[in-house]
Amino acid sequence: MSLLEHWPDQSDWNDHLQKWLDSQMAKELSEFVDQQRQDETVFPPANSVFNAFRLTSWSNTKVVILGQDPYHGPGQAHGLSFSVGEAAERFPPSLRNIYKELASDLGCPIPSTGNLEPWARQGVLLLNTVLTVRSGEAHAHKDRGWESFTDAVIKSFHCHAAKIVFVLWGKSAQKKAVLIDDRHIQLVAPHPSPLSAHRGFFGSRPFSMTNRALESQGITPIDWLLE
Repeated sequence: MSLLEHWPDQSDWNDHLQKWLDSQMAKELSEFVDQQRQDETVFPPANSVFNAFRLTSWSNTKVVILGQDPYHGPGQAHGLSFSVGEAAERFPPSLRNIYKELASDLGCPIPSTGNLEPWARQGVLLLNTVLTVRSGEAHAHKDRGWESFTDAVIKSFHCHAAKIVFVLWGKSAQKKAVLIDDRHIQLVAPHPSPLSAHRGFFGSRPFSMTNRALESQGITPIDWLLE
């Protein structure tokens, strides 16, 4: 199956992204990723690339956590930014730092799982600016069309009834800030990677600040606690 054949057709995202899905850019991106899979190892697996959109519907989105691109090690990326599947042997450093901040911010114990699906099911869209990557080569699929897709995702929220909380971690995510409607809420911090976490990610309190923003609108906050 080609890349776009894995798109979840039954989702309400189609009402907002169909124009992009039918575009020449989408066709070219699909051809590129399909060819890469023939020649290289690409993460995440083809049937997982759009997991964020399967688990979080457009209408139920409360929060968007935006990162750079998927983890590029085996058994890690599964279509949700910063999350790893159950097969992952260890937590990537960025996820470990997220958990440190979660513990500092809310007092949550460090989870035993790296799978963030419980957040996604509550309305947290775990999105990267680029959705695929070659094994061992961070940002290898940059500037191949994914950026236009994630632009379309962000712009789709211009007509969302609620004020979405956008959590922008790192420079790639922060470049999208100009696309976010002014009525939405932006929480900006450095990327949680070891290279930048000590430059302002630690102490940014994204989890409590997100919940305060949701509660101020009368929206049920996110239960960030993981097992």
